Amino acid sequence: MMRLFLLTAVIALSSPLHAQTLSPSASPSLEQRVADLEAYVNNSARGADSTNASAASNISGPGPASNAWMMTCAALVLFMTLPGLALFYGGLVRAKNVLSVLAQCLGIAGLVTILWWLAGYSLVFSRGSPFIGGLKFAFLNGVDGRPNGDYSYWVSQNVFAMYQLMFAIITPALIIGAVAERMKFAAVLVFVGVWMFAVYFPIAHMVWGIDGWMNGVWNPVAKITAIDFAGGTVVHMSSGWSALVLCILLGHRLGFRKEIMAPHSMVLCMVGTGLLWVGWYGFNAGSALAPDGIAANAFMSTTLATAVASFTWAMLEYALRGKPSVLGFCSGAVGGLVVITPACGYVAPTGAVIIGIAAGIVPFFACTKLKSWLGYDDALDTFGIHAVGGTLGAFLTGLLATANVNPNLLLSVAGSANPATRNGLARMVGHTLWVEQLKAIGITIVFAVVGSAIIGAIVRGLIGLRIAPEIERQGLDISQHGEEGYITS
Repeated sequence: MMRLFLLTAVIALSSPLHAQTLSPSASPSLEQRVADLEAYVNNSARGADSTNASAASNISGPGPASNAWMMTCAALVLFMTLPGLALFYGGLVRAKNVLSVLAQCLGIAGLVTILWWLAGYSLVFSRGSPFIGGLKFAFLNGVDGRPNGDYSYWVSQNVFAMYQLMFAIITPALIIGAVAERMKFAAVLVFVGVWMFAVYFPIAHMVWGIDGWMNGVWNPVAKITAIDFAGGTVVHMSSGWSALVLCILLGHRLGFRKEIMAPHSMVLCMVGTGLLWVGWYGFNAGSALAPDGIAANAFMSTTLATAVASFTWAMLEYALRGKPSVLGFCSGAVGGLVVITPACGYVAPTGAVIIGIAAGIVPFFACTKLKSWLGYDDALDTFGIHAVGGTLGAFLTGLLATANVNPNLLLSVAGSANPATRNGLARMVGHTLWVEQLKAIGITIVFAVVGSAIIGAIVRGLIGLRIAPEIERQGLDISQHGEEGYITS
């Protein structure tokens, strides 16, 4: 019956609506047509994708289920920024600055989208050097409904490009948590615009680009055979370490450690946390680029780590302070989401629980003790959660990754040796992979810290980073945007 079903589906998918735009060089045999459909179900390459193929595939375009999955995941990742992160950060600032956070999230979303269309997607995902891509896809030229076989056989490249855009949007938006309540809106936009080219695009290409320097899974000649499933280095470390540099350049908020600067709405913070948690399934499970077993594992590991971290953080508060706070539950949840991100597609359930416990402990002390000891004013704990958490997650990925849940770490693909086997990654899993992860961690920190320090100094010299003291006392909402978040009279 299954064979009959496959044959029926092949005939349906082979109709003119699913045929190639160009005539194939030869008609595929019935066996190849069945094999191609099986490849679609198994998220592997068609026979027609091999170098010695003599006939094109009748289903050489995207897969409907894969496209539907990735469009849904792209919407979920955008949901993380708008409104998830905006409400999470917005609730944590004082009432006079809530709109400034919302405006910064919206402004970054628009700016990064323009840069992504202009050259960003191409610099990250076209072939180029090990450090940066080329301009083949500049202005999204050629980015259409056909898949880009470097990244997925069954997802349209325009869908893939929009999915990755959502990662590019949320990464710089995370930075604003460290500099909240005191940075000029214009300075935010200028800093982010330059930072995307100097920091994000190179790191993303090195880690995820098909010929990237640190793409240990898919680049057979990668010099650093590191792994990052959904963005521990690319997203969280790059933004978190940059946030630390920028908040130091800006200096303390007026009244820091002298006035109470409590969150103005824990309700908004809780709502934002929930939206982030839900959206993060698109972030992590979507990074499998197919609705397959690897995505299912990422979904499960994300849930386990997040719930455990939220509980652990709050229970630490309970033990040390006598009261588990809603802020503690929220911070722990976000910490768990951050730390599991690079590992979610590579670790088993027990590994996810271990990561959740670590995510509830280490960022907790980074936010409550380290910040106090060093005296920097990371307003919303971007460094403590995203930099420390992202770094922790990248390292733990090297310790806990297993090919039992992700055969891409070991097995051959489409009849040829997997790059992971050729570059030595297969021998490192479960042994010395953590060393490669440390190399990737070090390079990411250097890129983020040095790049952000230079960009921040230039922006400060050109237009200034910080608002005037009288404006800071009044609040950014009125002075920067001419609006108030709440009308009380």
